[in-house]
Amino acid sequence: MTYIFGHRGSAGTHPENTMISFQEAERAGADGIELDVQLTKDGEVIIIHDEKVDRTTDGKGYINNLLLKDIKKLNAGAKFQNGQFKAEIPTLNEFFEWFKGTNLFVNIEFKTKSISNYELEEKTVAMVKKNKLEERVIFSSFNHYSLVFCYRLAPEIETAPLYAEGLFMPWIYAQSIRAKGIHPNYRVIPDELITLSQNHGIKVRPYTVNQDEDIKRFLNCNTHAIITDFPKKAKELKTV
Repeated sequence: MTYIFGHRGSAGTHPENTMISFQEAERAGADGIELDVQLTKDGEVIIIHDEKVDRTTDGKGYINNLLLKDIKKLNAGAKFQNGQFKAEIPTLNEFFEWFKGTNLFVNIEFKTKSISNYELEEKTVAMVKKNKLEERVIFSSFNHYSLVFCYRLAPEIETAPLYAEGLFMPWIYAQSIRAKGIHPNYRVIPDELITLSQNHGIKVRPYTVNQDEDIKRFLNCNTHAIITDFPKKAKELKTV
């Protein structure tokens, strides 16, 4: 069975990385949610993709230069579909309060480039443990140092490296950093590598799979999961 993860919630239909987007993904029948975390100037873990608030909100500036109280004043739906939605940028704590009442999984992506400062990872791991959500959380990142740090800190929480270029024998690389999965760009993971990786115990969850033909291909390959902006459409194709 292929699981459906809503990319930033239901980012194709609702403002990405907002509670209304996450709630829509659940309503659409998604099995899990993918989201992105960063730290504010005052050290709060918030859910947003970019380093700046400019693209998705009515504000401007870098996340790490803004206080949470100022970020909370922004409309995270301002740039989506002519501003028909109004939504706050959520904290990870706020997300967990809702998430605990669902049956979903969550893939938390660390948006960090540092290989020496792991404050974001430490705070996120602490929140996961406080809420006893270790079995429902997957950590991913393009920063693989981040994932190795998380494994050492909390080996019970699954990790999965993100990557956008082809890898030779990706299951070997995943095993080398103690990851249980891989999250490749959907363009760089041929059917044969999906099968080989999963036969070696490494779960494959490609991103961002939005076109019908691509969704069908990964379903036909029995890929462990797909990450998509359109979870409702993916669920419908899955049941055809």
